[in-house]
Amino acid sequence: MAGITNLPFRVLVREFGCSLAFTEMISANGLVRGTGKSHRFLLSNQKDKPLGVQIFGSDPAILSEAARIAADYGADLLDINMGCPVKKVVKTGAGAALLQDPDRARLILQSVRRSTTLPLSVKIRSGWRHNEVRALEIASIAEGCGVDGVIIHPRTADQGFSGVADWSVIEAVKKKIRVPVIGSGDIRKPVDALRMQVSTGCDGVMIGRGALGNPWIIESIISCIEGKDGFMPLLPSERLRIMKYHMDMEVDYWGESLGIRNFRKHLLWYTKGLRGGSLVREKVGKIHNKEVILDVMHSFFHTTGEGAEGPILQ
Repeated sequence: MAGITNLPFRVLVREFGCSLAFTEMISANGLVRGTGKSHRFLLSNQKDKPLGVQIFGSDPAILSEAARIAADYGADLLDINMGCPVKKVVKTGAGAALLQDPDRARLILQSVRRSTTLPLSVKIRSGWRHNEVRALEIASIAEGCGVDGVIIHPRTADQGFSGVADWSVIEAVKKKIRVPVIGSGDIRKPVDALRMQVSTGCDGVMIGRGALGNPWIIESIISCIEGKDGFMPLLPSERLRIMKYHMDMEVDYWGESLGIRNFRKHLLWYTKGLRGGSLVREKVGKIHNKEVILDVMHSFFHTTGEGAEGPILQ
């Protein structure tokens, strides 16, 4: 998730049991040319293991070189994004645009496979549009090129994140190929992950937007899949502790001004759906000071019903 899965966020979700976290999507061109923030996206530490590095591009040679760079930086797994539907990505022939060009997709995967011995996965969507579902074709090509796993978000590119993810596509891909298949899409509650695994037979579940403002969902999912009952809801005091911990990591990573600016969007997600949350969102829009943000959070949790009453974990 661009702008979200930086080092602080990855460390946070791992503490709730996330077994594999990916960097935000990194431009292969940026890595090879050394431009922009591409190399910064590779920053990691020992708490951030195993690390999946997700790269995108349309040139097989550039992607191959980018894979070598990522490996040198300490990647434990490489992922080629062939699912991003964002215009600025697809107009370059990368991301979901590759679903329309199976031959180029094959060349890319062959080239990257030759360049590294690291585990290699590919992330795809169902297809470009509803009448061009190519997940089975692309997944088969990927398997033939030697990838070690396929991650599928079963929406078409033209859907974006609207509508409903068609989990039957995950099931079809799982039945078609032998390498592990990871399902993604519409995991909003712990039981959704269990339902996906049971209904599709997928080997694992990837959590995306469902973890925004709710990173503890991963711990809940693990409990649900293991058949454990009685997962204790998160108390307001614990939610506040997690938010402060997340903010401190963002500030350590970026510095105070940029760190607070990046954390603000997470604060909006953390307070979404809570009584009085809209007031918090109105206050924090232009705050760049850590102490002021802390005051806002403490005030919210100690003067509203959310701070005085019982569990608030959905």
